[in-house]
Amino acid sequence: MTTEPPAFPRTPASAGAREIAEKYCSRALLNHCLRSYVWAAAYGSREGVPYDPELLYVGSLLHDIGLVPEFDSHFVGFDEASGHVAHVFATGAGWDAARRAALVDVVLSHTWDVVDADVHPEGFLLERSTSMDVSGRYMDDFPAEFKAGVLRRLPRAGIAKEYLACFRDQAERKPSSSPARALRNGLADGILGNALDV
Repeated sequence: MTTEPPAFPRTPASAGAREIAEKYCSRALLNHCLRSYVWAAAYGSREGVPYDPELLYVGSLLHDIGLVPEFDSHFVGFDEASGHVAHVFATGAGWDAARRAALVDVVLSHTWDVVDADVHPEGFLLERSTSMDVSGRYMDDFPAEFKAGVLRRLPRAGIAKEYLACFRDQAERKPSSSPARALRNGLADGILGNALDV
């Protein structure tokens, strides 16, 4: 495969989502969101998974927005909160109801255990890419040279420590949330042992 990461979409909605992510996310979380798109788009292109680049990009940029203090919810997990923010964003961007729903599906499905690529291709790709970037799953999806190039362009910047702290906080306050379930299933070990941080 080429060692050049895929380009980011250049649409008004893409620019708007990038502006929001840059305003509210730390550098580590922003880079995680951008890497999530890169891993997802590269894998999808290589494996022939048909995906909508704009939908995948906006979903990648907003999938963790519920972790930041301004959009944290006291009632639902970060993934659900992120889905609500995504819906509001898509409405403001003028997307129709079907496309708004598709974006929410992309955001929500990134925390599912299994995502059907035929039903939710962008969600399938985002689940795979975020799993690799956070916990080190699917590390064999890309050659070392490609991974190194992405990390040079979008450094980790301490994402493991930040992400684990966010998930522990979510789990403590919302014990039925997806972060609580993930931590009970050993996510902390994956985060701390992610080969991308070596």
